[in-house]
Amino acid sequence: MDECERAADGKIRSSDYWVARKGPVGKTTARFLRVVAYPALLLAVIFVGVFAVRQKWDPAWVSPLFLLGVISYLVVLERLIPYDRNWHPGKREWRLYGIYFLLTMAGSGLAQLLVTLAIGLISPAEPTYHLGIEIPGALLTGSLASYLVHRLGHRNPVLWRLHGVHHVPEKVNVANNGVNHVLDIVLAQGLVQLALALVGFSRPAVLVVGLFVTAQGYFVHANIDVRIGPLNHVLASPEQHRLHHSTDLAEAGHYGSDLSCWDHLLGSFTWRPGREPAAVGLHDPATFPATGEILAALVHPWRRRPAPGPRPE
Repeated sequence: MDECERAADGKIRSSDYWVARKGPVGKTTARFLRVVAYPALLLAVIFVGVFAVRQKWDPAWVSPLFLLGVISYLVVLERLIPYDRNWHPGKREWRLYGIYFLLTMAGSGLAQLLVTLAIGLISPAEPTYHLGIEIPGALLTGSLASYLVHRLGHRNPVLWRLHGVHHVPEKVNVANNGVNHVLDIVLAQGLVQLALALVGFSRPAVLVVGLFVTAQGYFVHANIDVRIGPLNHVLASPEQHRLHHSTDLAEAGHYGSDLSCWDHLLGSFTWRPGREPAAVGLHDPATFPATGEILAALVHPWRRRPAPGPRPE
């Protein structure tokens, strides 16, 4: 951005920070953090992935520790270079998001268990091909499966009653990335893992891709003022994912949370420089229980359906 630019709604705004979004650090430090934040995250993925494969680290402890590291890193950045300070979680929200996070982790574990029971340990322990071929292949395969499942979650009325729980919060941040219906996680992650297993990608390749997907999934939800420029046409970003959560259905595309190529190819890419949602959350908030009503959210898919209304496209 230039020092001062005209935003999509025609208002002139400073490129450093709007008053409502200003963080606690100075302009120079903020600019530095905005530049290095994402490359540092990608380097962490590469570093951990290389060591995990070479040292044959157990994914059972590598993946959760890496997840905690990613969350901690992004939470700190949210305080230093926030996109919008009003999107910071309050104490009650942290408690609620913590419960949802545990449910999400349980759903993820259940998905992995079901895939293992369904097809056994089908993924070879050692790469069949060079990892330089397997890793990109696994990334593209898993990303496409994830994209299709996510998009179907928005288009299918039954699946939307599961996935819509994630869109209830009227803010987007690292903490509420874990706000999900547990069955939505079981279906989404189970189908992605099933696709990777059936193709036969090795466990090291799946581990490395999993680290990248984990980092990307939390990065795109981060309430941080980071822009990745032309890389938006290759990789998903917070700029895109905020549009995905927009209450304006015309711009709520971007079903990819790791790569953006499928959004381009399948017509759901809506981002352009300077485009930001006016508001995020549900187009019709009355169709879902509030985030604080956890039990009601869990049983929502089986409650009597209200009159049909538009869903995010």
